[in-house]
Amino acid sequence: MEFSIDHIGIAVKSLATAKSIYETLGLRVSAEETVAHEQVRLVMVPVGESRLELLEPTSEDSTIAKFIAKRGEGLHHVCLRVPDLTATVGRLKKEGVRLVSEEIKTGAGGHKYVFLHPSSTGGVLLELVQK
Repeated sequence: MEFSIDHIGIAVKSLATAKSIYETLGLRVSAEETVAHEQVRLVMVPVGESRLELLEPTSEDSTIAKFIAKRGEGLHHVCLRVPDLTATVGRLKKEGVRLVSEEIKTGAGGHKYVFLHPSSTGGVLLELVQK
């Protein structure tokens, strides 16, 4: 199976402030998008065959706001693109891998995704998205 790094998620307090360094570097920053059920606003910054995802909380009780309050701004998660998300999730469940949520959700750009709990991934929040 072919897996690749889809993006690296970075929690930020302000998209306007955070994206300016990437624009100064000459990188293209996508238009802002809001994912209401995750309570985040985000932009994607293409870098080679992958992307950086800058995540700004839209609510003080969002997952990203809580992350920033506890750990500060910075690396939030690594996202792998998988060829068949449903089959991959089924296989992981069968093997006893802990998921953050059993439900495959729809996020930015209409992509289907699921998060694997850091307790099953060596301490890293790992997101899987459908290729």
